[in-house]
Amino acid sequence: MLEKLFGFDPAKHSVRTEILAGLTTFLTMAYILAVNPNILSASGMDKGALFTTTAVASGVTTLLMALYAKLPFALAPGMGLNAFFAFSVCLTMGYSWQFALTAVFIEGIIFIILTLSNLREKIVDALPLTLKYAISSGIGLFIAFIGLQNAGIVVKNDATIIGLGTITSGTGLLGVIGVVLTSVLLVLKVRGALLLGILGTTIIGIPMGITHFNGIVGMPPSIEPIFAKMQWTDIFTKDMAVIVFTFLFVDMFDTIGTLVGVSTKAGMVDKRGRIPHLKKAFLVDAIGTTGGAVLGTSTITTFVESASGVGEGGRTGLTSFTTAICFLIALFLAPFFLSVPGAATAPVLILVGLMMMSQVNKINFADYSDAIPAFICILMMPMAYSISEGIVLGLLSYVCINVLSGKFNKITISMVVLALIFCLKYVM
Repeated sequence: MLEKLFGFDPAKHSVRTEILAGLTTFLTMAYILAVNPNILSASGMDKGALFTTTAVASGVTTLLMALYAKLPFALAPGMGLNAFFAFSVCLTMGYSWQFALTAVFIEGIIFIILTLSNLREKIVDALPLTLKYAISSGIGLFIAFIGLQNAGIVVKNDATIIGLGTITSGTGLLGVIGVVLTSVLLVLKVRGALLLGILGTTIIGIPMGITHFNGIVGMPPSIEPIFAKMQWTDIFTKDMAVIVFTFLFVDMFDTIGTLVGVSTKAGMVDKRGRIPHLKKAFLVDAIGTTGGAVLGTSTITTFVESASGVGEGGRTGLTSFTTAICFLIALFLAPFFLSVPGAATAPVLILVGLMMMSQVNKINFADYSDAIPAFICILMMPMAYSISEGIVLGLLSYVCINVLSGKFNKITISMVVLALIFCLKYVM
């Protein structure tokens, strides 16, 4: 039954490991239940309804990933895309949130078409193998950077852009304690080290005044204020085209980067650089975006925090099934789950970043035509705070350097086409 439902092989996989991995993924990304409503409510949307929609959309889409694609990846409203929705489309450009939801819905329909036509798979196949290793490593740095920020270990600095925060008190200190605690558990090879690290750090945060329990059970608010609130006027305008293109581009390459990076870490990429069930994963992502817009949230995407579950040993749909169930349970246990502070999940992000960096040793640093584009890809993900920008700049540099160096045998037509599209993205 488990094999049929989730692609679970008793000879290779452990039920306990898969469940622990799913719990770890959920606890690592549960912050979206608080963050997404806070961001999107800035556009005028109902905050309570947003919480319910975020949990339902994340749970149902992740459940679809478990049963259809049978992969250990979780989905939720994408960070960055929700900020673009609220602050750029609504507050800066002046459009209503209903108009922005319509743009997300259209993007989802286009994604479904692109997926069914195999175009998204062809884009992944067009990426050179060295960049696939670089993507995994770059995401590692990126999520470690996010973890450092969430804990307040790295903060904004007007003189140097970023700097070291306060690590002798508050969230910074709790984050450091969490890194040490979780690291020791990993070194001692304790099963469920990442999950135990989150729970232990959360408990330590109670006497420090950082962890606050505000109850355990609560009924979810109604989604009626934001459900199916599309606005079809002005959909044939230039602004709508630009908004849809932006959602489409960022979502596509964030998802590609996450799937490639986490799959590489999990050892799912074959010798030809291909990922099993990739088309199904893309289709789930596309359906999630379309359905999420109807429910009333911004673009649904595969979460990079899925790497925490993979780092815990998750390899099948049973991992994502566990995460999905946690999201649906969270509807009624919101006060409890939202009590886990960002400083408690930050250590896991930092250490999963280390795990994903292990792919860097597969890059041929002796060949600069491979090494330089890979380095640019790795560097720009955290520096530009974008997985997609890292992929774009990595591929552009790969094509440019190899063409100008006369290494035409390393370049394919697909790479050239992608590079031209990327250039168009910056021109627009």
